[in-house]
Parts: sequence; structure tokens; C-alpha cells
Amino acid sequence: MFNKKKLIFFLILLSLNNCSFDNKTGIWSDSEKEKIRISELEKKQKEIIDVEIVYSSDSIFKNEKKLSKSIILSEPKNYQEWGMTSLNLENFIGNIYLSGIDNVFLKKKIGKDKFSAHNAMTPLLVFDNNIILSDDKGTIFNITKRGKVNWKKNVYKKVYKRIHKSLVFSISENNIYVADNIGFIYSIDISNGNVLWIKNYAVPIKSNMKIFNNKIFLIDQDNKILCFSTKDGSLIWDFLSISSFIKSQNLLSLAVSKDGHLFAITSSADVYKIKVDTGQIIWSRNSAESLYADSTDFFNSSEIVLNDDDVIFSSSFTMYSYDSNTGITNWKNDINSVATPIVDGDNIFIVTKNGYFAILNKNSGKINSSVNILKVLKRKKRQTKVTGFIMGSGKIYSITSNGFIIVSSANTGKVEYFKKIGEQNISPPIINNGELFILMKSSKIIGLN
Repeated sequence: MFNKKKLIFFLILLSLNNCSFDNKTGIWSDSEKEKIRISELEKKQKEIIDVEIVYSSDSIFKNEKKLSKSIILSEPKNYQEWGMTSLNLENFIGNIYLSGIDNVFLKKKIGKDKFSAHNAMTPLLVFDNNIILSDDKGTIFNITKRGKVNWKKNVYKKVYKRIHKSLVFSISENNIYVADNIGFIYSIDISNGNVLWIKNYAVPIKSNMKIFNNKIFLIDQDNKILCFSTKDGSLIWDFLSISSFIKSQNLLSLAVSKDGHLFAITSSADVYKIKVDTGQIIWSRNSAESLYADSTDFFNSSEIVLNDDDVIFSSSFTMYSYDSNTGITNWKNDINSVATPIVDGDNIFIVTKNGYFAILNKNSGKINSSVNILKVLKRKKRQTKVTGFIMGSGKIYSITSNGFIIVSSANTGKVEYFKKIGEQNISPPIINNGELFILMKSSKIIGLN
């Protein structure tokens, strides 16, 4: 005889099980507290899509200067892997071997473009001849260089479906470590996409990721610098720096020196040198150098580049070089870089957001040359901005928001030619094994050689 009591008991047990702590992922999937947090995050995403900072014309670099003599560059290096943002722990990119960009060998849409109003940059990595990328729904893809999907993984439950996902990730020891703008931190097996562990930190992450000595380094939206274990995502140490009133919409920068010191820039313009094992502050200083409380509300920076004993980075309109041992200013100059400054020998190569390709002396900060590369475009096409750049075999490849690559000589500082590639990029361009890869806003990946 059918037992109704047993059936009711079974249904209740099933219901409780579906709402309980997921032992595999570590997420309390139906927590009312989490639902409220996600609802608030969704509202904030609708209110703040993007912040375009407007400066007075006096603060925007617009000077042109011819290079007095050609620059001798180092031999380009050929990298087989690109396992983290800005290539390595020091964010030192340099002169990378690139065969050219005449041939488009890959042009394929991977994933979704559901939240088209958002412009967050996302990593593009290459490991073991495969490409790792993500879309704005939070799906991570492992694809071949011909666009075939090896596997894809999305860890998010339905409660998060209306949230734009901005992921940062790095590869270490054959695993992908991921953090997002919701507060999840997790690890995935790079060979098959299986989740190894996942933690809900519950505060959005607002930095790129670095991994060193089995430690994951991140900065959250409240300017808390975090250190997690790669083994299980457990917190090792944290340090709360001064918070800014307006939360940064740009990713904050981290770098790790060869001798094991963490360098970090927060949205309050504070620069820190920290011991990676303990979180102890060695030195700190504020790069804004202003007495006004709101001077850092819209602060953003390039990646920190570590080279020799120099800490090099750019804020919205100033380039800095600090002594890595003391934090003392080597020099600063009123020019900015839209992406990671590239150092080669005694020279720093940068491109400003408004389209000036400049070469600076690394030791003095003096601008040796600068040219408006956007002038190579037709007049109507010049109303754009540069969104990223990279050096390939002695040439600077600058990407514009209206879908052009502008190629300039790093030896002479002169523009050579331009090429239409389609649309705005949402990843910094990377070079791997002589090939250039760019992830576009529509979730389309392009490969050129």
C-alpha cells in the first residue's frame, strides 16, 4: 500500500537537500542573505555602466616631438605561454616575436554578449597551445587556436543570471584560478574544466590576479588586499587599506618581484610593497599627492611594471617611477599610458588613451618622442580612443575602440600603417608563438599572423 507519510517525508528531505550547502562547490545556493546581496549588486550594475572621466584640456597630453635618433631594441623573444595578465609576475612584457598581422587565421564568436553595455576588460590566456577566455555570462572556454571548443564551464546558479560577470584568472600548476565581480574565487582543472574548489568571498574582486608560491593575490572593491591558498581557497592573510568613496570600475594592479615582494595599487592611489608570506607592509605612499579628500574618487592606473629596481606605472594622467627598495620617487611626468607600459633597455613605450605614442627615457622620465597615431585615420574615424597596445618584433600595435590596429615603429617612433579588424576589444592584445590574439566586445576572438 502506498504510504503518503513516507512520500511527504521524502519530498521534504529532497527539498532540504536542494537548498542546503553544496559540498562540491561550497556555495549556500538559496541563502536569503545572498539573494539580497545579489539584488543590490544587480541594481548597482544598472546604475553604473561605465565611467568616462572628463578632464580639462590642460591635463590631457597633446604634444608631438620627433625622435632625434633611432632606438636600438633587444632581440624579440618568442613566448610559448601567456599564463596571466601582462604575461608574468612582474608585468614585464618587452619586445615579443610576432610574425606579422597580414593573415587572419582565426575569427570566431565564442560565448555570449548578453550585457553589451558593459565594457570591462577580461583576460585572454594561452597555455599548451590552447586559448583560455570567458564571456560576460561567466562561462570559461578552453579552445584550440583554430576555434574548436575543448571544454566550457559555468559555475553560476540561476540566482546570478542577471548579473554581468567580469572574471580575472591566472594559470598555475595546470589549474586555472578564477575570481569575479560577485565575490567567487575558484579553481578549475585546465585539462577538463572540472571544478576543484570554490569559495564565495561575498565581496566583488576589483584587481587582476597574481599567483606566487601557492598563494593567490587579489584586491577587493573595498581596497582590501587579499592572500588565499591555491590548495583550497582559504584566506592566509588580508590587509585593509584606505577605501575610496566611489568604487573603482577599473581593475587594480598587482605585481610580484623575483625576490618575493608584492606590489599593489589601490583605488585610493596608495602604492604598497608587502611581504608575500605575512602581509607585512614594507613601505607605502600615496601617488595622488593631494590634500583633497575626493582626489582619488576616480583613480585608475595601468599595470605596475617591475624592472631592475624600478616600479613603473601610470595613473589617469601621470607616469611614475619609484625606487622599489625605498618607495622614493625617481621621476614623474604628465603623460599617461592606457595599458601596461612596455620597457626595453633604457626606454619605456606607452600609448595614451587619446592616441599619442610616446617613448620615454626609463632613467629620467624625459619624453624622447611622441606622435598622434590617430592622424593616420580618416578625419571621421579619429573620434575614437586607444584601448590597448603591445610590442611585437619592434613595432607597437595599438588597438582603437572603433576597431583599428595602428602599427608604429618602436625604432623611429613613426606610424607605418593601419588595419581594420572590426570592433572594440575587451582584452589586452597578447602575442603567443608569433601570433597576435584579440578578444572583441561581441565575444569574438581574432588571431593574426
